Amino acid sequence: MALKVNNLAKSYGDKLVVDNLSFSIEEPGVFGLLGTNGAGKTTTIRMMLGMLKKDNGTITWNEKPYNSKEVSTGYLAEERGIYSKFTVLDQLIYFGELKGMTRKEALKSIEYWLERLEATEYRNKRAEQLSKGNQQKIQFIAALISNPEVLILDEPLSGLDPVNTDLFKDIIKEEIARGKYIIMSSHQMSTIEEFCENLVILNKGKTVLSGNLKEIKKSYGRNHLILNCDGDIKELLEKANMKILNENQDCIELSINSEDEATSLLKEILSRNIQVIRFELREPTLHEIFIEKVGE
Repeated sequence: MALKVNNLAKSYGDKLVVDNLSFSIEEPGVFGLLGTNGAGKTTTIRMMLGMLKKDNGTITWNEKPYNSKEVSTGYLAEERGIYSKFTVLDQLIYFGELKGMTRKEALKSIEYWLERLEATEYRNKRAEQLSKGNQQKIQFIAALISNPEVLILDEPLSGLDPVNTDLFKDIIKEEIARGKYIIMSSHQMSTIEEFCENLVILNKGKTVLSGNLKEIKKSYGRNHLILNCDGDIKELLEKANMKILNENQDCIELSINSEDEATSLLKEILSRNIQVIRFELREPTLHEIFIEKVGE
């Protein structure tokens, strides 16, 4: 199985919102779809789901045209969309039946997910009686209810407290273990780093970076140096013309051109009998790469 997007494009009048986007998910796992507000992420998702008509390109599943009505697909939208006046149970049964489930199948799945998401007490309550976080749980159940092959999560952790954030993360990990193909869009870079092996970053509809996250970070090299010394090293840093990225009471973070440059600095510090408490070279974070690629 593979989900492939090839040369996907969408315009509104003269504005090109998605510009020949291509990516593929060759095996189960989480694929990151990233970008600033207005970059084209949600438009891409809506074209995949058939909610918007694409201007150009193809979307295939197992080398056949992808149709979310034929390929079991779960969707957690960024804009929450449950019915406020209906009970949780009634609308979840309705969502299950829309997915082709019998009432008996839907009820069995609903009971499992209500318990798994610690929401059984809300089964007979109207959605408007629930907090935003608990409404999000119900919408997550609606996405999961039919045991979909493809799961699209648009800002799945937005607005959740730490306890429910961990709960959602555990469920996403369980879905990965079950062999699901998951597309995740999020502004929380740490979440993307935690889950995604491959990703694409969009800026104003254009792809500015794509590929395997580990390989992308490796290509930058370990160009950040974190230092904590028992002594003043500001003079040495100025002499070496090193750029300070962050500074606090515990450490200084520097941008370096090479590991050799860091080694030379370390030798100079030691030659002055300054005790080194921390000396750490690291690759850039996804947050830092994202800012570099799309920051104005």
